[in-house]
Amino acid sequence: MNWVLLGIIVYILIQLVIGIVVSKKINNEDDYLLAGRSLGTGLATLSVFATWFGAETCIGAAGAVYEKGLSGATIDPFGYSLCLVVMGLLFSIPLWRRQMTTLADLFKQRYSVNIERLAVLMMVPGTIMWAAAQIRAFGQVLSATGGFQVELAISCAAAVVIIYTLYGGLLADVITDAVQGVALIIGLMILLVLVVEANGGWQAAISKIEPERLRFFSESSSNSWLDTVELWAIPVCGSLMSQELVSRVLASRSPEIARRACVGGGLLYLAVGLIPVTTGLLGYGLLPNLSHPEQILPQLAQTYLSSFLYVIFAGALISAILSTVDSALLAASALISHNLIVPVLGRPDERRKVLIARSAVMVCGLMAYGLALHAGRVYTLVEEASAFGSAGVITVVVFGLFTRFGGSLSAGAGLISGLVIWIAGNYWLELQTPYLWSLGAAIFSYILLACYEKYVIERKAAFCQR
Repeated sequence: MNWVLLGIIVYILIQLVIGIVVSKKINNEDDYLLAGRSLGTGLATLSVFATWFGAETCIGAAGAVYEKGLSGATIDPFGYSLCLVVMGLLFSIPLWRRQMTTLADLFKQRYSVNIERLAVLMMVPGTIMWAAAQIRAFGQVLSATGGFQVELAISCAAAVVIIYTLYGGLLADVITDAVQGVALIIGLMILLVLVVEANGGWQAAISKIEPERLRFFSESSSNSWLDTVELWAIPVCGSLMSQELVSRVLASRSPEIARRACVGGGLLYLAVGLIPVTTGLLGYGLLPNLSHPEQILPQLAQTYLSSFLYVIFAGALISAILSTVDSALLAASALISHNLIVPVLGRPDERRKVLIARSAVMVCGLMAYGLALHAGRVYTLVEEASAFGSAGVITVVVFGLFTRFGGSLSAGAGLISGLVIWIAGNYWLELQTPYLWSLGAAIFSYILLACYEKYVIERKAAFCQR
C-alpha cells in the first residue's frame, strides 16, 4: 500500500470537509471574501505566513542556496519577509481604516471607476498564473507519490482546490492556512533535525560549509548594485500590494490586529524560511553535484525520512502549495466579482453577490487549470508575473493612500507606463534592470501628469475668479 498517497488523500479530505462546514456560516459578501472581518491575531498571522510560504520557498529557496550558497536566498525568504513587515508597519492601518472589500476599491475611492477597472485588469492575470503554477506543482507531487499520469494528477489537484475554495471562501482559506502552516513547520523541522544528525551534529555540520557559500551578497563582477536593488525591489514592491495580502489586512478585526498579523507573519516567514535555506546549505555536503538543485529537499526527505515521517513531509509540501493556490483563486475572484461584475448588475442582494463570487472562483480555477495543464514553463511565467504591472500599482497606491496629489489622469499614466516599460524592457529591449525602469517610469509619469492636472485646475480656478 502506498502510505504516502493515502496520507495525502486523508489530508486533502480534511481540507474539503473544512470548506464545506465553513460554507454554512456564509451569509453575505463580507463573510465570503473577508471572513466577516472577524480575524484575530493568531489566525491572521498564520494565514499571512502560510499564504506566502509556497512551494517556491520550500523547493526554490533550498535549491538556490544549494547551488549558489547563502546569496541564493536574497529574494526568498529575506525579500518576502521584508515585504510582509513593511506592509504591517506602513500600510496595514491606513488600508484597514478605509473599510474596503478589495484593493481595487482604493482606486475607485481615490481616483475613478475607470482606474478601478484598469487596476483589476492589471492585477488579475499574475494572480491566475501564480495559481496555475501551484496547481501544477500539486499535480506533480501527486504524480510522483501515486504513479498517476501528470495530466490526471493536475486535474485532481485543480478539482480539490477549486471545490474547497468555492465553498468556504476566505474563512475556510484562513482555517486551512492554520492547519497547513502547522503541518509545514513540523515537516520541515523534522527534516532539518535528521539532516543535522546525518552531518554529525550542529558543530560538525556548520564546519563542513565552505566559507564562500556563507556570503550573503554575491561577489560576481557581473552584478552591480543596481542588480541587487532589482532583486530586492521585485519581492518587496511586486508583492506588497497583492490582493492576497491586502485581504488579510481588511479581514482583521481591528487595525492593530492587521499590523500585528503582517509583522508577525513576516517574522514567522523568515524564521521558517531559514529551515529550507539551512537544509540547502547542509545538503550540499550530503548530496553533492545534483543535476537538478531544486530536488535537494525531496531527495533528502527520501533518503533520511521513514515512511511515516515522509508522509508528514509530503503533507507539509502539499500544505505549502494549497495555502497559496486557494488564496490566489479567491483574490482573483474578489477582484473580478466585486469590482467588475457586481457594479454592472446595479444592487444585487447579498446572496447573489456570494453566488457571483463563487462563480468567479470556478472560472478563475478553470483558467489556472488550463494554464497548468498546457503551459510548459509555468514557474518562469510566475516569476515574471510578480513584476507584471506591480510597479504602477504600488506607485499609484502610495500616492493615493498618503497624498491628495494627482487624479485619474496621473493614476492611469502611472499604471500603464509601469506595465509598458516593464514589458518592453523585459522582452524587447532586454534591459538589465527592467523592474527598476518600470518603477521609475511609473513614478515619473504619475508626477508629470499630476503636475499637469494641478496646472489645469489652477487655470480653471483663475478663470472662474475673473
